Amino acid sequence: MALRPQSLPSLGVFAVAARHQNFAHAAEELHLTASAVSHHVRQLERTLGVVLFQRHARGVVLTPGGRALADAATGALSDLEAVAHSLRRPERGVTTLTVATLHSLTYCWLLPRLSRFTAAHPKVRFKFETSVALARFDDAGPDLAIRYGVGHWPGLTAHHLMSEELLPVAAPTLAGLERVRVPEDILRLPLVHDLGLQGWPEWFRAAGVHGVRIPEMHIFTESTDSVLAAARGLGATLTRSRIGAPYLRSGEVVRLPGPSLKARFAYYAVHPAHRRPGSMLAAFIEWLQHEARADSPPA
Repeated sequence: MALRPQSLPSLGVFAVAARHQNFAHAAEELHLTASAVSHHVRQLERTLGVVLFQRHARGVVLTPGGRALADAATGALSDLEAVAHSLRRPERGVTTLTVATLHSLTYCWLLPRLSRFTAAHPKVRFKFETSVALARFDDAGPDLAIRYGVGHWPGLTAHHLMSEELLPVAAPTLAGLERVRVPEDILRLPLVHDLGLQGWPEWFRAAGVHGVRIPEMHIFTESTDSVLAAARGLGATLTRSRIGAPYLRSGEVVRLPGPSLKARFAYYAVHPAHRRPGSMLAAFIEWLQHEARADSPPA
């Protein structure tokens, strides 16, 4: 028999009883009696035509069917709780800013600094959406996006934050690193790359290394993953200076011989041109620009 709306109270009681696997403990949490909990469970069993608990002298144990229903009920209740929480009226004076950005920049550059902004603006709450796809600024879209590109997107106002450089790095323990003296020596190492439009071929040309074959590489979608792979000894990688900076500072990777290659792209904070930023969003954009000016790529 299918579940009907009148079965929902019993399903909620069952979910709590299943979590405790003890009717008395469930009754205490729900402010019911143990017999009331047992009544709800039996009513649900009659509705479904299955046994959900095995009863014995020392208590109750979920049956396989009961475990399957408990998992489903717990997940459904968690989803409902999350939606209900999102519908509640926000705390008075609190502003929520939704920001779409890249995982790599969030992890390596933004998060280490963000507490400075929230300390100055304690009534701000952030919702970060990280993806390589470009965010759509529709009614349900973000307030702001941080993009890596040329700085021109139709219908958007772009605020320049900072430029980038590409640097060759590797773990100090990488086998063969001791024999790397000049850029061409890097070709003897295993190479790691991300899906950026600039990579090892452009860097070797900038380093004056011509007419060589770039060996097959380990490839990662995310630039964070490529520098982390290098830090773990998978090979040498070409990292953006802002992404590689924490790993260089910690000594997890070291700079290899050769030039810095100026990246074609830069980081921009963007929002719809027709939508004037509110005071808190404007303050956040100004703070991002200030932090970017104060930061300099690692030597």
